[in-house]
Amino acid sequence: MRKTITALALMLGVTSAINAQELPPNPEPGKCYVKCITKDEFKEEEVRIQVKPEYTVLKVEPAVYEEVTEEVLVKEASEELVYVPAVYETVEVPYVQKEKGNELEVVPAAFGEDSETIEILPKTAGWEYQLLEDCPSVNAEDCMTACFVEYPAEYKVVPQVTLEKDAHTNEKDIPEVPATYKKQVVKEPARMDKVEIPAEYATITKQVLVTPARTVEETIPAEYTTVTKKVLVKEGGMTVWEEVDCEYLTNTILPIYYNLDSASLTEDSKRVIDEMLLPQLLGKHTSVEIMSHTDSRGSASYNQALSQQRAQSVVDYLASKGIERSRLKATGYGETRLVNRCADGVDCTDEEHRQNRRTEFRILGGN
Repeated sequence: MRKTITALALMLGVTSAINAQELPPNPEPGKCYVKCITKDEFKEEEVRIQVKPEYTVLKVEPAVYEEVTEEVLVKEASEELVYVPAVYETVEVPYVQKEKGNELEVVPAAFGEDSETIEILPKTAGWEYQLLEDCPSVNAEDCMTACFVEYPAEYKVVPQVTLEKDAHTNEKDIPEVPATYKKQVVKEPARMDKVEIPAEYATITKQVLVTPARTVEETIPAEYTTVTKKVLVKEGGMTVWEEVDCEYLTNTILPIYYNLDSASLTEDSKRVIDEMLLPQLLGKHTSVEIMSHTDSRGSASYNQALSQQRAQSVVDYLASKGIERSRLKATGYGETRLVNRCADGVDCTDEEHRQNRRTEFRILGGN
């Protein structure tokens, strides 16, 4: 009887709210319809952003020296007179102990900070329909309200590193290191019999530049990150009527039950959702409210939280099947709506308590 009244009200326009709005085209007797507002359709795009530029790293390979030895004359040959020996004097002879070279100092690249703001969700607006709670009418249209809601665009700031000055080197000259050695030269030769005095030699060590200092250049590639943004493909806001089972417009028990102190869905519960509730949502714009309950065992606050978790587990499962979360409402009632006498202090069987650990749902107008 209730289904017939609902269908006739939609077809004939009994109330002023229905008269003021367009009715479903070609309604069928005994059928029920809900009014839905189509949502904006988006697609995700990935944008590649450079967060750090390519730059150069310089490494210094120091100069290479080779140590060599050299035999030098330290005393010239001379003659000695038998009676008047020769007279010598000592002089210093200069030589290069270490040849001049160079030294390189690396000045690393200098960086700055910057950022780029990316629009990841454009500004949108549209009508949202909502049903008043505790509607006194059997027809959901009597209590429907419409609000024009505008959502601002969303942005994301991507930090960036900028190259202010690339790496380079400063060159510094290393002067040569001079040195001297002493040698004796004849000041006065012998004046009588001449005796030869042989020359004398010494070995000195010096460093010779083999390879000058140089730099080795290494290029560090630029770094990128990928930002995902949503782009509006199709604007929503279109009003459509969708046929629903009349029995689902009021609270309908979803025959899934939970283990004690658990909010997890069993495989049997998932099968019930797939067969009973999922077909009412796939390919449609309608919304649904999931209402979960507990038995009376445990504190009221604990049961309230547990029932909310049970309702949310159904919402999460439906979302995993591709239903938008915006169409799903999870409500927990704890132990406030028992279906039998098993309140606090009443002795009941496990099966009687199990009847209260249930989930219900009802179809709402889409928004």
